[in-house]
Amino acid sequence: MSETSATALPVTEPLPAPAPAKLVDVASLSMEALTRFVTETLGERSFRAPQIYKWLHQRGVTSFDEMTDLSKALREKLRTKAEIIPLVKDCELRSTDGTIKYRWKTRDGRYIESVYMPAEDRKTLCVSTQVGCAMACGFCMTGTMGLKRNLTPGEIVAQVHAVNREVRKNEGLETLRPLSNLVFMGMGEPLHNFENLKTALSILQSEDGPNFSHRHITVSTVGLVPMIERFGQETDVKLAISLNASTDEQRSKTMPVNRKWNIAALLDACRKFPLRQGRRITFEYVLIKGFNDADEDAHRLIELLKGIPVKVNLIPYNENPGLGFHTTGEERAEQFRAILADGHIAAYIRRNRGRDIAGACGQLANQGEAAPAEGAT
Repeated sequence: MSETSATALPVTEPLPAPAPAKLVDVASLSMEALTRFVTETLGERSFRAPQIYKWLHQRGVTSFDEMTDLSKALREKLRTKAEIIPLVKDCELRSTDGTIKYRWKTRDGRYIESVYMPAEDRKTLCVSTQVGCAMACGFCMTGTMGLKRNLTPGEIVAQVHAVNREVRKNEGLETLRPLSNLVFMGMGEPLHNFENLKTALSILQSEDGPNFSHRHITVSTVGLVPMIERFGQETDVKLAISLNASTDEQRSKTMPVNRKWNIAALLDACRKFPLRQGRRITFEYVLIKGFNDADEDAHRLIELLKGIPVKVNLIPYNENPGLGFHTTGEERAEQFRAILADGHIAAYIRRNRGRDIAGACGQLANQGEAAPAEGAT
C-alpha cells in the first residue's frame, strides 16, 4: 500500500446547510400569544407587545419599518424572528350600486374575495374565511371550487385592514377604521375554520385592535351543528343560519350538510344557543324560483321557527351560470314575506348588492384563479 493511499481520508458528502428558522406570522397572534412571543422569543419586556399589536391591528401596518416608536434594534430583531404577511390586491370591481369587490392574492398564489358595501348609516365588509369551500351547496359558486385551504387569522384580519386603507383613500377619510360592520359571509364556511376564526374575532374586537363591537359582527353558517354550540360558548358575536329550505328533502338536494345534520338537529342547536337579552338569530333563506318559494314553504317555515327568537332575511337568488337555478320575482318574494309576517315572523327582503360584478350572495368564485406557484404550500 502506498503512503498516499494509506493516509487518504474517506470522501464524504457535505452536510446540508441548516434550514432557516421559520418566521412567526405576528399578525395571526392573539394579544396573549404575542406577549409570550415578545417576552420568551425576543427577550423583550411585555409592554412591547401592545405597542406592536396596535401598529398591526389599529393602524394596519404591513412592515416593521412603519413601527416608528420601536427602536431600530427591536425592529431588526423582529425582522429576524417574525414577519407580516399582507394580502396583495389583485383587482377590484365596482358595481353601479356602490359595492366594491376586491380580489386578494395570498403568498401561496391563491385568491380570495371581500365585498365592501357602503350605505348611508353603515360601511359593511363581507369577509372570507377559506379559499374555496367544502360545503358544496348546489346554488353557490364558491361551492364549485372545493376547499383549497383555511385562511390564517392574519389573512382573515388582513382583509379588514386592507379595505379600511382602501376606504380611507377612496373616500378621503381620516379615521383609522371607517368600516362599521363585518359579516362573515364570504368565501368558505366560517365554523369549518373555527379556531382561526375565533382568533381573528378576538383581534377584531380587541380595544388595542380595530375594536369592533360584538353587535356589529355577524358570522353565518350552513349548519355545522356541533360547532354552533362551541361558537355560542366561546364567542359573543351574532349568528346567522343559512337555512334555504322548509323540508329535509329540499335542503338535502342543495345543501349536502343536511344529510349529516338535518333541519330538526339544526333548529335544536339554535334553540339551545345562548342569546343576550333582546338578541335574535338571523335565518337566511335564499328564494329559488319553483323550488322553495311556494306559499306552503312559507307556512312550513313559520312552524319550524316557533320558539326561536328570529328574524328572517329573504334573499332573492343571485343567478349563477351553469347551476340551473333561477331567482324568485319581486312580487312572489313580497307575497312570501307577507305570509311570514302574518305568522308573526320578522322577515325582510334583503337588497342584493353587487350582482353586476358577481359580488352578491353565492357569487364569489375567483373566476380565472391561477394555480399556486410550484412549491407553494
